[in-house]
Amino acid sequence: MLTPEIATPAAAIEAILVPGKDYSYAFQPIVDVAARSIFSYEALVRGPDGVPAASVFERVPPDDLHRFDQQSRVAAIELASRLRLPCKLNLNFLPRSLYTSPMAVRSALEAARRFGITPDRLVLEITESEVIDDHAAFGRVVNEFRRSGLQLAIDDFGAGYAGLTMLADFLPDLLKLDMSLVRCIEGSGPRQAIVRAILQACIDLGIEVIAEGVETLEEYWWFKNAGVTLFQGYLFGRPQFEGLPALQMPIEKQPSIRKSGAG
Repeated sequence: MLTPEIATPAAAIEAILVPGKDYSYAFQPIVDVAARSIFSYEALVRGPDGVPAASVFERVPPDDLHRFDQQSRVAAIELASRLRLPCKLNLNFLPRSLYTSPMAVRSALEAARRFGITPDRLVLEITESEVIDDHAAFGRVVNEFRRSGLQLAIDDFGAGYAGLTMLADFLPDLLKLDMSLVRCIEGSGPRQAIVRAILQACIDLGIEVIAEGVETLEEYWWFKNAGVTLFQGYLFGRPQFEGLPALQMPIEKQPSIRKSGAG
């Protein structure tokens, strides 16, 4: 059973890895194409000199994974503040951290206030790849923190365990479509049908959708024509190690898109 977090000084918890030495962050933009602006930056764990995240996580003992998850978010917030973050900040969050780390969310809120980032500029991305035993209980706990302005996003939607049940049990503010649904969607009738259904559900529920992993103009234009305005992917900017990439808009000329076999 999940219970509200107990206030415990974050500084009292010994660091597992040292930020700035053992790991740091790269930032990738999430672009609002309607406003032609950067909606948010996602903080992505990287090893020294920007090496892939796997090099970091292989040094974290399995029993300490959720504690590292908590501590690394604080490091990401501090670095984003130093870089003068101008918009929202997306932070990855292992949902089972609420079971194992009393300060899993509160430490991020405290760090944000300490470094001059208001709670309404934080977006916690809940990875769908980790099982949540009780969606309703999890929703009750995280909703307490949403009252401060914190937003929730479901990451990699369509590739994990929860699916539509997660939307029903605790309505997130944002949903990131997994790139497995995004890739080459312009030529896949089945994917198009699935994504249209998800988009309609999100419209009905008041949830914003982010098309994640967009790499081609064809993918971009399919989603844009479907009404999506928030995008993330190499077409809009690669992650920049310890930096905030500038806005990169795709060419506003629609390519010819081949017709799919269905829908």
